[in-house]
Amino acid sequence: MTAPLREQLGSQPLPPGVDSETAVQHELSDLERLRGRGRLRTAAAMLGPAFVACIAYIDPGNFATNIGAGSTYGYMLVWVLVSANLMAMLIQNLSAKIGIATGRNLPQLCREHFRTPVVRGLWVQAEIVAMATDLAEFVGAALALNLLFGVPLFAAGLITAVASFAVLSLQQRGYRRFEVAISFFLLIILLGFLYNTLEIGFDPGAAAAGLVPSFDGTKSVLLATAILGATVMPHVIYLHSALTQGRIKPRDDNEKRAILRFQRVDVTIAMGLAGVVNLLMLVVAASLFFGGELAGTSTIEGAYNGFDQLVGSDAAIAFGLALLASGFASSSVGTYAGQIVMQGFIERAIPLALRRSITMAPALIVLAIGVNPTDALVISQVVLSFGIPFALVPLVLLTRRADVMGVLVNQRITTVIASLVAALICALNLFLIIQILTG
Repeated sequence: MTAPLREQLGSQPLPPGVDSETAVQHELSDLERLRGRGRLRTAAAMLGPAFVACIAYIDPGNFATNIGAGSTYGYMLVWVLVSANLMAMLIQNLSAKIGIATGRNLPQLCREHFRTPVVRGLWVQAEIVAMATDLAEFVGAALALNLLFGVPLFAAGLITAVASFAVLSLQQRGYRRFEVAISFFLLIILLGFLYNTLEIGFDPGAAAAGLVPSFDGTKSVLLATAILGATVMPHVIYLHSALTQGRIKPRDDNEKRAILRFQRVDVTIAMGLAGVVNLLMLVVAASLFFGGELAGTSTIEGAYNGFDQLVGSDAAIAFGLALLASGFASSSVGTYAGQIVMQGFIERAIPLALRRSITMAPALIVLAIGVNPTDALVISQVVLSFGIPFALVPLVLLTRRADVMGVLVNQRITTVIASLVAALICALNLFLIIQILTG
């Protein structure tokens, strides 16, 4: 009997007539042990990775872009938001699937299957995206602390750094605690906007009319691109594959399929909730500010004051707490994603404190020199939008390969749709550049 077999069997005596090899073959897999707990407990244990990923889809950048879109154009860009959320569901499903199928995360697979210059280029752009991500998350959380408690913006940025480390430290005690903490922040954000939606209301007919695609000049295209960048987040395309790669180890292809089915439910629920939150942000801003007493309000500070003036202090506090929860949670997830990116692409790791200091530097500079926070948030989301293809294209290329994915390889229709999504995103970014240069 080999050493690994002895380790698995331990010192327990074997049943009569059962040799060691047979005992190992009949040892329960991770999935079988979970199923032994009952259906509900199994489902609850399988959910979680998508909830961590989805928090990045409702980070402070979403607050800025959705408020700007709703207050400036009413319900016109609802179609962009809904389309982006559907794209996000597809993309996160692919990311979760590649981790389950291979036991590797996307950056690791890029390093293994692409040429070194390509890998290094992907890593460099991913680090730029990480800085843009931190810019949105730190500025958003700092704004919330400033609006709710009067904390100066720069000091609030430092507080956010401490808070993100505290949340991220839960991951070292087991993935479940971290997932529960992030889900709690998601609940705060959702409840905050549900409260404000019930207080303010909106026009369902006008919101439905916003599902018809349209633009109104270069600024609307800029906002549409920012919404896309804020909704389809490049760093969580990398992260989600890491969250599923070793969470539950499948014993065979049938278990891979079973785990994938659970993950599809996980993605549908989590991304569905993120989509609802984003939609509530936009329709509340459209209902309260577009064409009204405070028409033209398009900053987070203006929105907070508008809630206070037009609805009441409770609505303003609900908005501020949702923003604060978003900033704290998404900054923690962003740091975690950054570590996955560096370790996967170049097999290097640096202390979290050093990494956080580097990536948060642009955000602290913005806070220190007094750049308009909402403008900084919107621009950061445009940068994120330009980073999407660099994560999405490798994901599509790898998930279509049977030698990489095995039984979980994409169906042809999945690859076609994912390719069209990547092409659409690239085309929208190119159109934005042309509009800016010619306008």
